[in-house]
Amino acid sequence: MRISQVEAIERLQRGEVVAIPTETVYGLAADARNAMAVAKIYATKQRPANNPLIVHIGRIEQVNDWASAFPPLAQKLAAAFWPGPLTLVLPAREEVSMAVRAGEPTVALRIPAHPVALALLNESGLGLAAPSANKYTQLSPTTADHVEAGLGVDIPVLDGGACQVGIESTIVSVHEDKWMLLRPGMIDAAAISAIAGQPAATQTEVDLPKVPGQHLLHYSPRTPCLLFSSTQAMRDYAQQHPKSAALLFSGDLNLTAKEIHLPADPALAAEQLYAALHTLDAVQAEIILIESPPATAAWDALRDRLQRAAYQPLPAK
Repeated sequence: MRISQVEAIERLQRGEVVAIPTETVYGLAADARNAMAVAKIYATKQRPANNPLIVHIGRIEQVNDWASAFPPLAQKLAAAFWPGPLTLVLPAREEVSMAVRAGEPTVALRIPAHPVALALLNESGLGLAAPSANKYTQLSPTTADHVEAGLGVDIPVLDGGACQVGIESTIVSVHEDKWMLLRPGMIDAAAISAIAGQPAATQTEVDLPKVPGQHLLHYSPRTPCLLFSSTQAMRDYAQQHPKSAALLFSGDLNLTAKEIHLPADPALAAEQLYAALHTLDAVQAEIILIESPPATAAWDALRDRLQRAAYQPLPAK
């Protein structure tokens, strides 16, 4: 159900959930100060209550409304990367809902770099909790159509077009003068180190808070997936399983089902990644074969998403 920005603001102020566009993926948004509204996010997504949410804000001055401390290092990162696909995990103010932070002493904040999202945030005056607008562990949406396919046509969606970054934000924890990368994204560790003036802290130096997107099975199509580090192994498997579909970064498999090639540029590949997986999921092949992206730092975020999409739990003993 497509709605206008005016209606989206009215619904959010009434404590309802609305799917909204960001530059990363579409988020299922609700007023982060309304515990009942936040509960609707968890219920709609079927998301465990121990999984914290990211609060989206419209202006950097609003950080102090949510965080009890905004260290100089975090301020440097915010100045460099906001608005944009970077989430900062900071000590939370006591009044920040435990439903949003899932019992953690921290709160995750970001300013999205999408004109529709920014206008919505600033005109509504709300801070919006907005995890990806999909069922828990399933494939993230990068278009309004993806949202409706995953959550149903009755979900209210503010359509802002296709997402330009295409995968979820980088998450960085900042504690005093130390930082740690908690989830890779298209702002990589090297870019953060350059602004921070120091490498990431080690796990022995800081406590790791819980953050979204760390479940071993995540970002996953309904169709089973297999990830291949070797193109030849992928080709051999495809010959034995002709009803497979495939996501490739190089070469061809000549499958009877659909195959999609992603660009050799990691930023372009990220922008197209979830849309490609949604397309392959709709083919209803027996399995989706995925070629692992290049083993370089520039591809870390895509590799993370694909490893989780193709995660196979060990059989029960």
